[in-house]
Amino acid sequence: MTRVDKPALLRRLFDLGCHYSGRILSYQKMLGQLQDAGNTVTLAHYLQLLHGAGLIAGLPKYAGEEVRQRGSSPKLIVLNNAFMTASSPHNFQEARKSPDFWGRVVESAVGGALVNGTAGTDIKVYYWAGRNREVDFLLSRGRKLTAIEVKSGGQKTSLPGMDAFSKEFIVSKKFLIGAQGIPLEDFFGLNPQSLI
Repeated sequence: MTRVDKPALLRRLFDLGCHYSGRILSYQKMLGQLQDAGNTVTLAHYLQLLHGAGLIAGLPKYAGEEVRQRGSSPKLIVLNNAFMTASSPHNFQEARKSPDFWGRVVESAVGGALVNGTAGTDIKVYYWAGRNREVDFLLSRGRKLTAIEVKSGGQKTSLPGMDAFSKEFIVSKKFLIGAQGIPLEDFFGLNPQSLI
């Protein structure tokens, strides 16, 4: 049991996480969105509580060094897409017609599957961003590093984030989930631990 001194803040952080799932959001921006937010340490602690409850994860940025990862802005991921879609004004058909929202739904589903599928293992889940480039998810186990990019559209696409990341870090495996890669239906049938 953990004491929650500001339950209203915890509830508002959950709502914010559902709304911004699939996005990187700094703790300072979260403070700006939440009234009576306290400080970033409280928000980080409450985000850990939400993760422990199986609701929302705040993925750290991969930096190669533990110290640099701790101070990073988290990428918010709902651990069940129902949390994200239940509060959305879109029905299924409208969501499919909105490329930005549908992309976040798909990315959140993949991220939730990765976090849930690696829980209780020595695999850590991260994201990476740098110089206007991003890798959606990274799986890390010891020295093994798997880079995962998610594309919800059907068109062929380049992967500049994956290329930039591979120049900076040694990547064991690379996967594209969705368009021109592993079909979503096949991905959700995989054990995420098999990707590393």
